[in-house]
Amino acid sequence: MCMFKEFVKNNRENIINTVSDLVEFKSVSNETGDENMPFGEECKKALEYTLNLGEKLGFRTKNIDGYCGYIEFGEGDELVGIIGHLDVVPADINDGWISDPFKTEIRNNKLYGRGTIDDKGPVVASLYAMKAVAGNCKINKRVRLILGLNEEKAWKCMKRYKETEEFPTIGFSPDANFPAIYAEKGILSIGITNEFHLDNFEIVEINCNENALNVVPKYVSITLKYTGTNSMPIFEESEDIKIETTSDNIVKIISTGVASHAAHPELGKNAITNLVKYLLKYFKNEYLQTLINLGIFEIESPEFLSRQDIAYATEFNDVSIIQDESGILTSNVARLEFEDNKLSIKINLRVPVKTKLDDIILQYKRLSNIFENIKVEVLSKQDPLFVDKESFLVSKLIDIYNKATATKKEAIAIGGGTYARAFDNCIAYGPTMPNEEDMCHQVDEYIDIDTLMLATEIYCEAIFELAK
Repeated sequence: MCMFKEFVKNNRENIINTVSDLVEFKSVSNETGDENMPFGEECKKALEYTLNLGEKLGFRTKNIDGYCGYIEFGEGDELVGIIGHLDVVPADINDGWISDPFKTEIRNNKLYGRGTIDDKGPVVASLYAMKAVAGNCKINKRVRLILGLNEEKAWKCMKRYKETEEFPTIGFSPDANFPAIYAEKGILSIGITNEFHLDNFEIVEINCNENALNVVPKYVSITLKYTGTNSMPIFEESEDIKIETTSDNIVKIISTGVASHAAHPELGKNAITNLVKYLLKYFKNEYLQTLINLGIFEIESPEFLSRQDIAYATEFNDVSIIQDESGILTSNVARLEFEDNKLSIKINLRVPVKTKLDDIILQYKRLSNIFENIKVEVLSKQDPLFVDKESFLVSKLIDIYNKATATKKEAIAIGGGTYARAFDNCIAYGPTMPNEEDMCHQVDEYIDIDTLMLATEIYCEAIFELAK
């Protein structure tokens, strides 16, 4: 560890500057249909920048058709994988950022900017850790840093990688928390669509600013045109509700909240839930009211999941496991969409590792027993990750962390989903330290610079131990 500590100290400014350079790429992943940049120009630039840096540091690199890439060193039959991503969730200074989210700024020893903690900062830490090991240690395996560009959306980058490239035999993803993560909940996105109208009003538009499913929405607006014969009702503003009206009987109701990662919906304030409850003060709407009563908008274990009175089939047993060692089932109502007089509600669920995703899906489909024309569809699903705490990988990485921090921590479970679940024998490892604020997907995202340097030292030791 001593040689690694000295290396990191000497490269402190290089690490900070490299993270700053990467943050300037507004690499929000968007599928373009362009074979030269399948996830957009900014993602393409971020990948090329990182691969070029890898070459300058003396490593082998490969760009895999613009979908992803890797940086590699070492020799041997076995491959150690470090799986990170360069795409980020959207950010705008008008969301409440103190400074431009795509220009890093240092305040109170914290490096601010979108991607500093998720996942550009940790990717850079891993890259420099590779350089430290390559220049100072003898290893017997190859080490490969895999760089994705579609992690925040559909993982199509990783799907493309797995079609043609070699799988790691062991590895970690620097995209979560220390000390180490042995279990990640299953992730399930559900769409619920049904006819929708509001008495005496035409629904002109519902806008969520294309909020990502894995983010607690901070904004939603509904624009209505009054079609009644009496005077248009007066909608009152509140702390989280703003009203805009025009002379042609158009009213726009704007609901604001606080964004957070969908794995931690309790850290945010859901603008959609706020809007739905507000609308029910002014409109009698059986559909919305029933969804509220069933707990669809609750952030933990919607009540209807265990209700027998809406049973889809009598032979189906209730979903009984909604909480285990990985935590409780959580729900984030992430997006509303309105088209052809139908309202689509899109929900992102984090499901305990011992609960079958298909059981939860079946339970949501039971909604058809209440609403005749409702459509329930699975938008995406990812099975949970579980690696035995006593395995070599978990025990070794925990030991490295505890020695570096002089602590006696144990591996933990999370609700987030990382690239670790893309491969067998891989777990998430850092960079957020225990008791640090989780800034993933949040306004004023940052990484503490001391944490960034310590994480780099830990990654040095982890790479060496897994590859020696």
